[in-house]
Amino acid sequence: MTPPDTALASRPHLSVRTVCVDAPGRLHLGFLDPAGSLGRAFGSLGLVIDGFTTEVELAAAASDRMTGDTPAAQAELDRAGAFLQLLRQRSGRHAPLSLRLRQVLPPHAGFGSGTQLACAIGRAFAHWHGLDLNTATLAQWLGRGLRSGVGIAGFDAGGLLVDGGPGTDGLPAPLLSRVAFPEAWRIVVAQDPSHRGLSGSAEKKAIAALPPLPQASAADICHQVLMRILPGAASAEFAPFAAGIRRMQQLLGEHFAPAQGGAFTSPAVGRLMQWIAEASRDAKTGPSAAIGQSSWGPTGFAILPSQARAEALVEAAQAAGQVDAHLKLRIVSGRNHAAMVCEVSSDPRID
Repeated sequence: MTPPDTALASRPHLSVRTVCVDAPGRLHLGFLDPAGSLGRAFGSLGLVIDGFTTEVELAAAASDRMTGDTPAAQAELDRAGAFLQLLRQRSGRHAPLSLRLRQVLPPHAGFGSGTQLACAIGRAFAHWHGLDLNTATLAQWLGRGLRSGVGIAGFDAGGLLVDGGPGTDGLPAPLLSRVAFPEAWRIVVAQDPSHRGLSGSAEKKAIAALPPLPQASAADICHQVLMRILPGAASAEFAPFAAGIRRMQQLLGEHFAPAQGGAFTSPAVGRLMQWIAEASRDAKTGPSAAIGQSSWGPTGFAILPSQARAEALVEAAQAAGQVDAHLKLRIVSGRNHAAMVCEVSSDPRID
């Protein structure tokens, strides 16, 4: 029998198919009712953003091969391999593949890294094999979406999203609302590489140890989402949107503070966000920035009505010595489109 790579070389008309997936990061802006006071727990508000992505490539191979282009990607290879094995078990497709992680989201930082890696690999696998599987099914196969569904919905649609919390069918939470994020608005993303947010068993223990969020607080959060945040974004009215985000984050920050050491996991991020809130204060209307923490952090965010306003506040914060040396700041846009999937062919004889 001719060795596989020799066979390819002797048949130059063949090309190697490569499926590429670019999956966006998201900010988790908060739960609606983590205690499930009406019988359905969690529910989430989330925002898909540009500038933070997971990028994977899947191609045929003589034997399984996994590579990572960066140290962060290499650190995710074990998890990626586990996802691939689950997909094979569920689908019955076991052809050897080459999986390349070109770029990954920062882990345990509030960007939805695990869900986006799972969705990206799942979509690449399904596309490669011609399987008609929706993202919710792929996520269920890979154990994602057990609380929040905004990362899964964001993979499919982008934008500002509300999900209704997972049900009893084992599928990820249903998408209740999707609003395009205004093109002019910007998000200052503050990362603290020295901290990590809770995840896995530690996250479960932390949630279990907290007292239930009072029903009145859950009702307030839902009121903010329905009557300020969503209509504010839909009509590009920044003031009510920002006020709703601030109130939602205040209520959730107070609730989760015992589990994360305060309203913000990272004290440096918390100080910066509070400074931005005060620096953006209007004498008549109060703070204008929408500040908060994504999920368990440590990433913080400040949403502002324009690129110029975001740049001015970042420059002022740096000049005032409010940005600790280890923090990373980026100004990004909202992302109103889904993950990108493409297929390319190449000559296997060309390196």
